[in-house]
Amino acid sequence: VQYDVSKDPNNGQKTLRGILSRELLATDTAFTWMHTNISWYKPNADCVNNLTAVKDSIHLLVFIGTWCEDSQIILPQLLKMLDQIKFPPEHLTLIGIDRKKQSLGSLSHALGITKAPTIMVTKNGKEIGRVEEFGKYGLYDKELAEILLK
Repeated sequence: VQYDVSKDPNNGQKTLRGILSRELLATDTAFTWMHTNISWYKPNADCVNNLTAVKDSIHLLVFIGTWCEDSQIILPQLLKMLDQIKFPPEHLTLIGIDRKKQSLGSLSHALGITKAPTIMVTKNGKEIGRVEEFGKYGLYDKELAEILLK
């Protein structure tokens, strides 16, 4: 895993940029939000069905800000849903970005990332859609369900 560490200039929170692992986020004591009780979260049924149908043929690139409240809410929910459907871990890539939406190298710039989190869905190496922050409905998993139908 290749990443760097800094502090967010606005809130002082630990900021990781680069390719991140779930284990890193789960074991770092700075990211208590990874352990928030989200037993109330019930993933969108269409999203679960559509993800289950295509889980072996898609990849998810998830750009998160460890400093970002939206990322801190959405990422644990997304991971819960992925676990529920036994999504292949090798089909998920977590990429940390800073407040300027920069990662290491120019990956986030090359892919036009402007919001955190951004869930990018790719199939055969091509982007088929993305959900930015909570999405157009305010429910990231509802918009993700639509993208998965493509």
